[in-house]
Amino acid sequence: MSEKSKFSWGPATAIGSMPGGDARESAKTVVGSFEGFPCLPELPARGPGADMLGRTTGMLVEMYAHVEPSGWRVSDRPGRDTRRARSWLGEDLDSLEEFTQGYEGPLKVQAVGPWTLAAGLELRGGEAALGDPGACRDLAASLAEGLRGHLADVRRRVPGAQVVLQLDEPSLISVLRGQIRTASGYRTHRAVDRQVIEGVLRDVMAVSDGPVIVHSCAPDVPFGLLRRAGAAGISFDFSLLTERDEEAIGEAVEGGTQLFAGVVPGTDTALSDPAGSVMGVRTLWRRLGLNPGTLAESLVLTPACGLAGASPDYARAALAHCARAARSLADNPE
Repeated sequence: MSEKSKFSWGPATAIGSMPGGDARESAKTVVGSFEGFPCLPELPARGPGADMLGRTTGMLVEMYAHVEPSGWRVSDRPGRDTRRARSWLGEDLDSLEEFTQGYEGPLKVQAVGPWTLAAGLELRGGEAALGDPGACRDLAASLAEGLRGHLADVRRRVPGAQVVLQLDEPSLISVLRGQIRTASGYRTHRAVDRQVIEGVLRDVMAVSDGPVIVHSCAPDVPFGLLRRAGAAGISFDFSLLTERDEEAIGEAVEGGTQLFAGVVPGTDTALSDPAGSVMGVRTLWRRLGLNPGTLAESLVLTPACGLAGASPDYARAALAHCARAARSLADNPE
């Protein structure tokens, strides 16, 4: 039996991003909130290089990027922005290592997936890499090698961890539909063939010995495509599901795909009681005719998206709320 097929998931976790700029405080909060499934916090408020795209460009192998007014752009050599991205990632890993001494169990790390990266990273002429199939292939290969090294580093630092890789793909639907705008803003890049998208995702996921999940807090998550590409789990904003998603959700559950259901809002709001946060999940399970007893084992509860836009107090409360809601679901699946 492979490591992926016998994996034991935790009941709840964070998406990744947190408010503020204190790596130690964020690691302490996330590890303390999710003793069974912590993750590596990301702190985009620190500026370029700590943002989602910049952090991942810092992981690339033999490809580099720098910040232009329009965004991240490919460079010939590593510069200040690359060094800063790598330095912050190292600081975050140091903090995670400090608070996970002796930890054994699932541990999640996040990086931008190949298609959101291709949509967001500019080539030297200013157009997105997405418009150049050769550049997309090179970028995916560089990302795969970078992730291989990153995962190995995490395993060295936290030897008892079963490392889960999360690929963040918020732009995936727009890539599929041909909705990514060109540099001029007057046109859009052509839609990428679904089989090409699936194949590239499969190749990038293959670098991980453990399970890979794909996160998107956009509407219309392509559950079937992601499962075919090899995703062991799919992370989404539960509030964005519609009736047309329900069949795909049912097939995912019956096929053993882990669902990371974002049930707690990602920005400051009044939180309901924990049981209320999972009422929609219970209702969906009944509507699909699924066994309520499988709820807790099929789901990991998360915030709806990253918490970078939340206040520090709300972020802490949201994480604690996810953990309590997961306990409520396990104690009373009906």
